[in-house]
This record gives sequence, C-alpha cells and structure tokens, in this order.
Amino acid sequence: MTDRPLTLREAVLLGAGGLAAFIGLWSLLSTTGIVPRQFLPTPLDVASRFFQLFTTPFAGATLPMHVASSFQRYAYGVVLAAVIGIPLGLLMGWFRLLDDIVTPIFDGLRFIAPIAWVPFAALWFGTGAGGPVMIIFAGAFPPCLINAYRGARFVEPRLIEAGRMLGTPNLRMILEVLLPAAAPSIIAGLRVSAGLGWQSLVGAELIVAAAGVGFMMVQAQGSVQTTTVMAGMIAIGIIGMLIDVLLRRAEAWLRRRRGLEA
Repeated sequence: MTDRPLTLREAVLLGAGGLAAFIGLWSLLSTTGIVPRQFLPTPLDVASRFFQLFTTPFAGATLPMHVASSFQRYAYGVVLAAVIGIPLGLLMGWFRLLDDIVTPIFDGLRFIAPIAWVPFAALWFGTGAGGPVMIIFAGAFPPCLINAYRGARFVEPRLIEAGRMLGTPNLRMILEVLLPAAAPSIIAGLRVSAGLGWQSLVGAELIVAAAGVGFMMVQAQGSVQTTTVMAGMIAIGIIGMLIDVLLRRAEAWLRRRRGLEA
C-alpha cells in the first residue's frame, strides 16, 4: 500500500472505470428484468429522457426552466445564510458577551434538520418562494456561522496583539484582521453550506413548491414516470457537483494566495 498521490491520468482512468462499472451493473439489473424496467429504466432510456426534457415541457416547464427556478431559490437562501452567518460568527468570535448570548440559542436550533421546518414553511409561505428559501437558509446557515466563528477564534494572537498595540478600533480589527485571517475557514464553511443548502432545496421542493426540479420529480413520481424522476436526479447531481468544484477552486486559490499550500 502506498500514499503516492495519483496523477491526473490515473485519477481520470479510475474514475471512468468506476463510472463504467456502475452503469454496467445498472444496465444488467434493468435489461435482465431483475428489477422491473418500469421502476429501473436503462441508462439509455434515462439519458434520452434527460435530453428530451430540455425542449419538452413537463409539469409546466422544461428542465432548464425548472433548474433556473430551483437555483434562484437556492441562491437567495445561501446568500442570506452567508450574509447573516459570517458576520455573526466573526462578531461572536470577537465579543465574548455576544458569544454567550447566541451560542445556547444556536446550539438548540442547529441540530433541527432543515426538512423539519417544512410544516412551518408551508404554513407561513404556502407554495411561494419564501418556504424553500427558509428551508435552504436553515440548512446553509449553521456551517457559515460555525466556520466564521472558528476562523475568528483561531486567529494568530500576534496579529491581534499588534492591532491592539496600535489602538485599532473593534470594527477595523474585525474587518482588517479577523476577516482576512478567517477567510480560508469561511470558504470551507461556504462549501459545506452550499452542499447542505442544495440538498435542503430539493427536500423542500418535494413538498413546498409549485416549480423546480424537486416539484418536477414529485409530479413524475405521481404518474410513475421513472425516467423523468431519474433525469431530475441527474440534474441535481450535476449542479451540486459544479457548485462544489467552483467553491473548491475558490478555496484552493485563497489558500495559495495566503501561502497556506504550495
């Protein structure tokens, strides 16, 4: 066994091999009838339906339109979580009194699964955009706050001491010392938030939405259109992967810029 890192070619070949094995097993189960084709269509059937949905409306919209509707809600929820969670986390890391006030409330709420807020979202917002945004916020907010807080708490003491010796006011200390020093931790938190927010969105749309990929999947499930359900799942997976890749690149760029990795 070796810890040698894989080359790009090796990683691509291994990934392609794993994907081929998965598709092969899927095709075998479907074509041999081990799983009825109505409930597990072949990869070719799903791929055909996936591309068909780009031009053929289902549940009132094409797949790109459903994705756009979902992504709009997602962006609202994640941005709101970041705008509130990151500053609050930094302030909690700097002001002990605020930390003592907020932490008990936060600890009591953050373990509630985002999907548990669905009944309240349905009661308060109906099938409008507010319900899914609230559920996305519930999933994305905790990692934003926690990572900003941890980043602020673990700032190098010499930086804080230097700022205090210069008589730097609290606001400048937060903006010019804590925020830059905590940036890698904040970006890492945003990656987690982005993933949890996307998962929370799909769960919300399965129940509290009148458009979006999750809504499309529910409508397809009701009429036993398994290919459409699986096409929606593929779209969800691709978008989630793209979001994570973009944030990973941003995190790597920031770490290189700060000299934290080669």
